[in-house]
Amino acid sequence: MAEKKKAHVAQYKKDAVNELVKLFRENPIVGTIDVENLPAPQFQKMRAQLRDTVKITMTKRRLMKLAIEKVKEEKKGIENIVPYLRGMPALLFTKENPFTIYKLISKNKSPAPAKAGQIAPKDIIVTAGPTPFAPGPVIGELGAVGIKTGVEAGKVAIKADSVVVKEGQVIKANVASILSRLGINPMEIGLNITAMNEEGTIYERKILAVDEKEYINNIIQGHQWSFNLAVEAGIMNKETTEFMIIKAVNDSKALAREADILTDETVGDVLGKAERQMNALKAELKLPDAPASTE
Repeated sequence: MAEKKKAHVAQYKKDAVNELVKLFRENPIVGTIDVENLPAPQFQKMRAQLRDTVKITMTKRRLMKLAIEKVKEEKKGIENIVPYLRGMPALLFTKENPFTIYKLISKNKSPAPAKAGQIAPKDIIVTAGPTPFAPGPVIGELGAVGIKTGVEAGKVAIKADSVVVKEGQVIKANVASILSRLGINPMEIGLNITAMNEEGTIYERKILAVDEKEYINNIIQGHQWSFNLAVEAGIMNKETTEFMIIKAVNDSKALAREADILTDETVGDVLGKAERQMNALKAELKLPDAPASTE
């Protein structure tokens, strides 16, 4: 029986896989990018701008998967990035923090109008408020894409925020037209990071796009809540001990004053309180002042 011939694999494909394997091994952080709808000149420009921080490689999806298969035993959880090879995928390799890289790349994006057939990178929301449209067929057109309207001051007004396209859905022609007429540019021209892998942990875009101010405020609020809970529960630690001792001293002083207990700390307050009560009683009973002493 004739020996079965092995399928011929072009050398450039082998080289591409080997290069990816090398990059996987050299970089602890791997990201997936969708460059669909990104003009080639702008893509090349952004690659050049980021080359000191990240390495971006674009090749066939099948070759990416082959490289991932080769390193999955040594790169923890790397196979989990496969579902994020979306649209026209590219791979990003870096040694920097994933959140830092996402922020850096996001700064290089610019808004763009939506086109029919594009995939929404996030929920596209039309917010409530006035429009420049006079009442007419536009009311039906807005209603057809799920936007509630009314008429205010002779113009069409949007009554409530409406999600017209959910993340990952295809943008329909009528929706794209309405968004354009409303002056809403929901798309972004730039590198669209879909996920990043760090030692087996996958960070999706919605996690990477964290609002830093909100994140810091949540930490501050969480600290305050835990501090208050510890104080109320009588838990003493390096954060609460001084505060709880001061609070206990102040509470004991307040209790002593209320109960008219004389101590070095309260004698002045208790006697002052007694004098005020005496003067109030004297005024209520309309008692005359004591005669001045003649001695």
